[in-house]
Order: sequence, then C-alpha cells, then structure tokens
Amino acid sequence: MANNGLFSRFFHRPYILSCTAVVFSTLLLSACGGGTTQVVQTPMPAPVDTSPITYSGPVAATADVQQFKLALWDNISGKERCGACHVQDQQSPYFARNDDVNLAYSAANNLVNLRSAQDSSLVAKVAGGHNCWLASASACADIMTTWINNWAQIENTANKIQLEAPMAKEPGANKNFPADSRLFNETVYPVLETYCANCHTNSASIPISPYFASSDIDEAYEAAKARIELDTPANSRFVGRLRDEFHNCWSDCASNADALITAIQAMADGIDVTQLDASLINSKALSLFEGTLATGGGRFEKDLIAKWEFKTGSGSTAFDTSGVEPAINLNLSGGFSWINGWGIQLVNAKAQGSTSSSKKLHDLITATGEFAIETWLVPANVTQEGPARIVSYSGGTDKRNFTLGQTLYNYNALLRTGNTDSNGQPALSTADADEVLQASLQHVVLNYDPINGRQLFVNGVFTQDSDSIEASDLSAWNDSYAFALGSEVSGDFPWAGSIRMVAIHNRVLSAEQVSQNFDVGIGQKFFLLFDISELSGINQSYIVLETSLYDSYSYLFSEPFFISLDENADISTLALKGMRIGINGREANVGQVFKNLDVRVNSNEYVAGEGQALSRLGTIIPLEKGAEQDEFFLTFEVVGEQSNVRIEALPSAPATSVDLVPQAQIGMRDFAEINASMAATTGVSTNNSSVKAAYEQLKQQLPSVTQLDSFLASNQMAVTQLAIKYCDQLLESSSLRGTFFSGFDFNQAASSAFINQDRALIFTPIMQGIIGQNIGNQPDTNAVISELDALTDKLSDCSGGKVCDANYTKTIVKALCASALGSAALTVQ
Repeated sequence: MANNGLFSRFFHRPYILSCTAVVFSTLLLSACGGGTTQVVQTPMPAPVDTSPITYSGPVAATADVQQFKLALWDNISGKERCGACHVQDQQSPYFARNDDVNLAYSAANNLVNLRSAQDSSLVAKVAGGHNCWLASASACADIMTTWINNWAQIENTANKIQLEAPMAKEPGANKNFPADSRLFNETVYPVLETYCANCHTNSASIPISPYFASSDIDEAYEAAKARIELDTPANSRFVGRLRDEFHNCWSDCASNADALITAIQAMADGIDVTQLDASLINSKALSLFEGTLATGGGRFEKDLIAKWEFKTGSGSTAFDTSGVEPAINLNLSGGFSWINGWGIQLVNAKAQGSTSSSKKLHDLITATGEFAIETWLVPANVTQEGPARIVSYSGGTDKRNFTLGQTLYNYNALLRTGNTDSNGQPALSTADADEVLQASLQHVVLNYDPINGRQLFVNGVFTQDSDSIEASDLSAWNDSYAFALGSEVSGDFPWAGSIRMVAIHNRVLSAEQVSQNFDVGIGQKFFLLFDISELSGINQSYIVLETSLYDSYSYLFSEPFFISLDENADISTLALKGMRIGINGREANVGQVFKNLDVRVNSNEYVAGEGQALSRLGTIIPLEKGAEQDEFFLTFEVVGEQSNVRIEALPSAPATSVDLVPQAQIGMRDFAEINASMAATTGVSTNNSSVKAAYEQLKQQLPSVTQLDSFLASNQMAVTQLAIKYCDQLLESSSLRGTFFSGFDFNQAASSAFINQDRALIFTPIMQGIIGQNIGNQPDTNAVISELDALTDKLSDCSGGKVCDANYTKTIVKALCASALGSAALTVQ
C-alpha cells in the first residue's frame, strides 16, 4: 500500500477512569415540567485558595528535575489542584510536595509515561474526575497530558497506530426509525411534551437544546432519535437521564424512568424488524466506538499558547487545553450547539474569554513579535460580510489586535501594527477571483512575523496573497481586549458556521508545519475494521475505513484499505468489486461511492503491516440512531470466488426537452459587483466609512441577481445614490481628486471654471476611468461627451443669483462623475 499516512499518526487510547478521592455532595433535583419533588439544599463550598505556591526548597539536582518543575510541578502544586492533598505528610504519593522538588520528581516518575503521556496514571486519575479543577474531566486529562509531554519535551511526531481487531459479530436484525413521526407522536412524544416542554423547546423562556419537546412534531422527532434505543428501550439516553442521573424527574425518578421505558417500548413494538437480505455477501459488523481510535498526534505544537478542541460536547464553556496558564476558557452564548465528534456550530452566537485571561495572548505574542492563528472551520455560506468575525482579539467594532474574518468568498486578516490603524486596517484579503473560502471543512492559518507580514494558508497551501503593508512591531497592541470566536466582542458582525478547532501559536508555522497539521486532520476519528476473513480465505483479513462523525447528522467514511493482522498470512490474489456500506441491517440508500470499486489485492502491492490501499475516495452516510447505536457492515458484489453481481436498473427515459425563452446575452452586475466596480474605477476604497455606511444601507435595494429583465427602477435609484457617494468621496479627497482629474483647477468659481479651463480635463478622465476604452460594447464616446457637455452647461449657468463659488465647482464635477458612474456603462455586463 502506498504510504498514505494512516500509520504515521498518534492515537489516544480510551482513558481509564478511576477515582480515589471521595467527595460528599447532595443532588439538587428540579423538574422542567409538571410535578414536584423534594429539594435538598447543598451548602455553599468553602472558597478554594488559588494563590500560587512559592517554592523555597533545595534546587533541582538535574536538568530533568528542573524541566519537571517548570512543565508539571508548577502547574499542579497549587492548593486548588494536586497540592491540596499530595504533599508531604498528607496523601501519598507525594508528587506535589513543596519542600523538596527532587523528592516530588521521584514520586512523579512512577505516575507518568514520558513516552506516551496519555497513558500516564496522572492522566487516568483526572480523566476519572479525581480532583479535576474544571467542569470537564476530559479537558483536565488533555491539559495534564500536555504538561507531561512538556516535561518529556516530546514534540508531536508521528507514531504508528496499532490496529486492534474488534469482536466479530454478524449484522443483527435491527429496528429502524420510521420515516414519518406518527408512531413517535402517539407513544413517546406525549411524555416529553408534558414534562420537558418548559426547557427543551425553542420557545421556552430559557431554551435548552435539543428540542425534543418542540411543538413542531417533526423537529421533536429528529431531536429525539439519538436518545431512543429501539432494540433495548431501557438503554435509551432518555431513560438514563432520569434513572441514573436524576435529571428533571417530575416525581419519583425510578417510576418516571419506567414510564419512559414503557412509552419507548410501545413505539418499538410498532416497528417491524429489518432483516438482513440473505442474498448479500457481507462482512462482519461493528459500531463506531468499536473501531481503533485514530485521533491526535502528529501535529506541530511546539509554540502553542492556547487551544480549543471543543471535546466537552455539552454545557456553555469551551476549555482552553493548551496547558499554558492562564487558560482562556470561553463562555458560549447565543445560538450555539455542540457538534458530535468535537466542534461547535454558531448562528448569531459568540464564544468569549475574559479580558484577564485573554491578556495571555498579548503578553506571549508581543514578546516574540510573531504568531499563527490556526483553525478548522466550516463557513455556513459564502454571503457573509462585515467582515464577519471568525476569530478576534478586540475591544469593539473598530478596535482590535487581530481578527480573522470572512467577506463572501474571501478570508480577511486585520492586524494592529505600527503601520495599520487601531482597527487593523488595511486588511489582507484573499483574491476575489480565487474564491478560496468555500462552505466546506477548511484548515485556515494566519501567520504574521516582522519579515513576511501577514500570510494566509488554506488547506495546507499558501494563498499567494502578498501583504501590501510593511510589517512592523506589535507594540500598539492593547492588553485589555478580549478573545472571542463567532462575532465581535460587542456581538456585532456575527459569523455563521462550525468551528472544529482553534489554536494560537506565538511563533509562525512554516509552510511544512502548516502542511503537516493539515494532513493530520481534525476531530474524533476511528479505523473501522470490517472482518472478511470467511469471505477472503485469508486469516484475520479486514477492510479498514477511516470513519468519523462529519457533523451532528452524518458519518464520513474514507480511504479504504485491505490488511491482514496475521503477519504470516499468505496474501494471494483476491478480487474485490462493488463494495457498499450497510447500516442497521440494510445498505445505505445514499453515499455509495465505493460501488464502482474493482481492484485485486495481491502480494506485489500489499505491504506487510500496512496493507494495500483500495481507494482514495470518501463518502457521507446519514446518521440514524446515533453514534452509540448505529451498526455498520460492508457488502460486496465480488469477494474472491463469491459473487452477487447487481444489475442496475435502466434509468428512466429523459423528458422531452422544451425550448426555453432565449436568454439575454447581457446581464446586470449584482450588489457586490457594483460596489467593487465603483471602488475600482474611482479609487475610493470600499472600506471608506461614508461609502461603507451607504452601501450597507443600500445593499438590499441594489440588484441581487444578474438577469436583465429583473432590473427595477428601485435598483437604479440605489445605484445612483451609491454612485453619488463614491463621487462625493472622490472629489472631497484632495489626493484622489488631484490624481483622477489631473490639471483641473478646482479653486476657480463655477461661473468661470468651465469657461476658462478645458472641459476635457474632466471629460477625458471620466471616459477613460469610468466609461472605459477599447471595449467590444460600450457607449459612443462622442455621444457621452455631448451629454456631459450639455449637463455642464446647465449646471454652470449661474443666472438668477445662484451661488457659483469654488465649492459649487466640485459639486458640478460630482454630478458629472455620478451620471457616468451610475449609468449602464458600469451596471451592465
């Protein structure tokens, strides 16, 4: 198999959960729905001493002890962490003792695995909730892993993934959710509507997602599916929340759980079992979490100072797991939701850190004078403007240290330096024609250093957009700003989309490091090993697909390869043809890109320990019951000597074509094109405050489509008003005015300016700069000049006591400019 990087990545083994500390607490039970319950008051906990430990014991005996102190001990020795217990004369082991760091080092060595930090006992303890200092045990485990890696001074180089054979099982008979919500409406929904509608609806006073009690039955049904287990109702998430977690019981939790089991069982009884088609040639089956975890590792993070991976999956806090203090934990507000497989989705939402913790970015970045912002994201669309704020460290709509934003198909980088203003302008933007920003999963890196200035990378590739502003230092940065994702700190300029990961480095990433981090990918991924040993005749043979939750509604299957876990297996020629993905007892009805697979596994292409690649394609399969319950398998048309060749049905005869009304060969520029064209022809920037305000006001009235027959009188009025604003700013700027209308004296009064001076000094720039020259289809030059001449005569007629001073001279030229700029010469294309 060609080296496709599948075996050159780290992977995290599942954390071993354990806990040695016993914390006595009481549960406060409350119900969102009807009914009452006894409430037990929980006493307020005593305040925790978070003051840092001042070490005054013996100095570190070796360089490794000193590295242990700096990387791990300094972070865990506080009284709010391990230093509360694991110190001398208290709870063994004494790895956080503060009297002698050398003795603490000796104790810690027995609790860490410096070659595989994630397998350390310290990580397992906090992963189990033992003295985790955050609301998320997984976040504590990630941070502890980082600190141990920092002690070991291990960079995230690639490790070989050890594929683990899952337990072989046949695809089972499954009960699948009906397409319509009728049965749900008759059984489970009445219980949810009665007792959960005060919270789990979008119309609640404090809406709590998911909305499985929504008044819209279809919305409720979709939200409830992942929380209902049809094959074993008692294992449903709804039941567990009541029975095991005592969440919002409306009376007695056990009886409430039983009521839900009864309702789910009634729904399940009304659904026929889906039996696997006996004619299929199928592999063994497994679920997502029975695969080999293939996430993490291989990333370059040597200079990481902040990182958000959004692993928590619930709550309103996104934890900074970089391990660099202080952690910038982000408070989520507005229309946000968590994405399965790690990530957050934002719609008019914001994730913001405190100004005090955000100061870390100021201090650590200004110290080096360079940085990199790295993110995996999915823009919701390509129509967002503002620019819409994706990642921002700012103090308001016009004050910032840096911002990564979106304008239509472009990424924008705003950065405050000695050569830009307080708003980070002028911005660096990707080229309009490249349209690098797409509404798909993208890896985006913004680099800045004093030599190269701002650079943008998308999907591992430099965009080739050069920074026109000379690089400078970052001494103008303000340390009182706040870090935010998804909007300005004020809530303005919101960005819609999904963010899967954000990392801040206080050094730039080289092109090789950007490519390396892109290749590693993002999210929680698994290698699913589909057993085909009985079909192939090759011992311990598998088809392996890299699989992940693409979003909250689908799975991504990609890059299948064949492998035998038996090192001594005889890899003879094996035909594989027509592979399809099955889910819950039947083949998926969409996403079958591997059905055209037609390959032969053979000893020449097979690499021991790595296998043989079958395809570089990937596909999306809809999520049905949820990641915990969905069961996958593969089917084949041909495997070795076995075959079940499919005959595709002939497609329906195409409908008789109908002659359409001929389309015009010309069209109109849309609102964005008109704005950009006016800026290009006049030289006035689209970011000019007066122009920008007028554009935002008129944008809805400007043409939104390019069909000529859709152009209305109201569109022309908006075009004219915008043209007037551009020409006004052109004439009010002495530098722009002098460049555009070179040689014309604007200090002369209007009564004489157009008599004493050659009008060609006005007409020629308009013709060359706005109307255009040497174009296949354009207005007749003489006719346009004749119109401009007549308009000038009319406007410069100073009879009747009209004030015709030098200011009026500029007004006349503004009118001449706007008459050309707002004409069909610019709007028609």
